[in-house]
Amino acid sequence: MERDGVEPDVMAYMTLVTGLSQGRRVQRGYEFFREMKEKGILIDRAIYGVLIEGFVKDGKVGSACDLLKDLIDSGYRADLGIYNSLIKGLCDARRVERAYKLFQVTVQEGLEPEFATVNPILVAFAEMGLMNDFCKLLEQMRKLGFSVIDDLSKFFSFVAGKEKTTMAIQVFDELKLKGYASVPIYNILMEALRKTGNVKQALSLLQEMKDLNFEPDSSTYSIGIMCYVENEEIKEACICHNKIIEMSCVPSVDAYCSLANGLCKIGEIDAAMMLVRECLGNVTSGPMTFKYALTIVHACKSGAEKVMEVLNEMMQEGWPPDNIICSAIIFGMCKHGTIEEARKVFANLRTRKLLTEGNTIVYDEILIEHMEKKAADLVLSGLKFFGLESKLKAKGSTLLSR
Repeated sequence: MERDGVEPDVMAYMTLVTGLSQGRRVQRGYEFFREMKEKGILIDRAIYGVLIEGFVKDGKVGSACDLLKDLIDSGYRADLGIYNSLIKGLCDARRVERAYKLFQVTVQEGLEPEFATVNPILVAFAEMGLMNDFCKLLEQMRKLGFSVIDDLSKFFSFVAGKEKTTMAIQVFDELKLKGYASVPIYNILMEALRKTGNVKQALSLLQEMKDLNFEPDSSTYSIGIMCYVENEEIKEACICHNKIIEMSCVPSVDAYCSLANGLCKIGEIDAAMMLVRECLGNVTSGPMTFKYALTIVHACKSGAEKVMEVLNEMMQEGWPPDNIICSAIIFGMCKHGTIEEARKVFANLRTRKLLTEGNTIVYDEILIEHMEKKAADLVLSGLKFFGLESKLKAKGSTLLSR
């Protein structure tokens, strides 16, 4: 512009400073800011804001604080966004006392601080083990009209998302003694523990909730389902599922997948397929594995070749056969086909190295067991239909006691 004899105006400078600051070239943006000052161009608060935010992101919190002073000396009043940015930068630099003072300034100036204002301070207090200061801040937040319990849920979500689950549990252990506890907080911590492999600790929180007379919700029980399945307690997982249904709610998709897999692993294939149907009937976008499972059950009516066509389509779409799909083959062939047709499918999967030899043997055993069970069920149904069940029992037969 200058080579063409065009003097940049405020908008041109604003665009340059903003672009450079957001593009991690804040120092270059600051040079244009200085140039504006030297030329006596009016600098509005927005330019200060983007520079302060840029310096904070660059880890230059001292330069950001200097700009705050310059802003105030120029007769401007910093907005909440500027203070939020500075507070976060100071907390990241472990200058939490200075950050807390800025928070007090936002209160004094009537800027109505929000969760984004206090969260970095809460995190810093927790990381530094300053729980007395943490609780004092919570009390001040309450007096300012914050919804403290809701904001603590956001705090624990943030901390758990930063993979600081151990710290989160330590903080919660102290807070719940002061009455700062809720079902959403328990849910957040249970899920964080589950994701880090601490399922027993997650389940202990579920029991603690009940002991403290908190009412678990559908999210609690969905997490409980996944934890119990991972802990190989399928019966308890089914109890959690039933609790959700009793609430007239629906388990999470992850919970459905987890429980269906767990049921398949212990050979409860009928129950697993019922769960697959239930999930697809309850959720708007069910798992593709479940959708293909039902397709395979239907394809079993046409034999092994048709099932293998569906499996080929699955794999082309990036869905290799898993435990649920193999269980669907067993379920479908026992209902609509034969053991021989099922074995053809499993042999094909073994040949294509989509099943190990060990898994092929396991599925064959489950197939035989499931087919025998189906045959026994048919015999029992026939006896009941012809009224022979009561006669056999009257003669002392215990063959029908199941």
